[in-house]
Amino acid sequence: MDSTVGLRERKKAETRQAVHEATLRLVIEHGLDAVTVEAIADAANISRRTFSNYFAGKEDALLYGEEQRMRALVDEVRAQPADHTAWQALRAAVDTQLRTTGEPERERSQRNRLAKRHPSLLARQLATMATAERELAEAVSTRESHLPSRVLAGVFMTGLRLGMFQWSEDEQARTLHEVVLEVLDQIAGPFD
Repeated sequence: MDSTVGLRERKKAETRQAVHEATLRLVIEHGLDAVTVEAIADAANISRRTFSNYFAGKEDALLYGEEQRMRALVDEVRAQPADHTAWQALRAAVDTQLRTTGEPERERSQRNRLAKRHPSLLARQLATMATAERELAEAVSTRESHLPSRVLAGVFMTGLRLGMFQWSEDEQARTLHEVVLEVLDQIAGPFD
């Protein structure tokens, strides 16, 4: 029975990933406004109904990878040694995540540029970041910090966002890893 559940969950994860990748490819090729849910479903070789079982809309499908990275970051923060301060745990977690995943694909930069131009995508991205911020605040709430955990998580998320945008605007002249850690170190001051 467990293998059936495991197989089912694996197939669901594969379908989500396939829909995400199809959405990303179509949006980059045609632009967000020109891509329909029907076109995404066709490209992922699923029905419109199946698409709706996985995602509420094309924005959710497009940002799925980002949501997965945020969940992984929260898990990594929770895995940091207990003697780390809140800021040290946050910074070490993002450092580990960027080392582990390697440099992001070119499409991530393009998706960030799209978010700046499309209010619906920006709104969805902000919602994802707000959820991550709450979860990060909870993950560091028992650690030593000079700021309330919610404020610290907000500062951290702002640093990540600024690092991503700077990396994107610089057209990846340096690695995302370098840029994000530099931004976090610049704002660390009293948090570390």
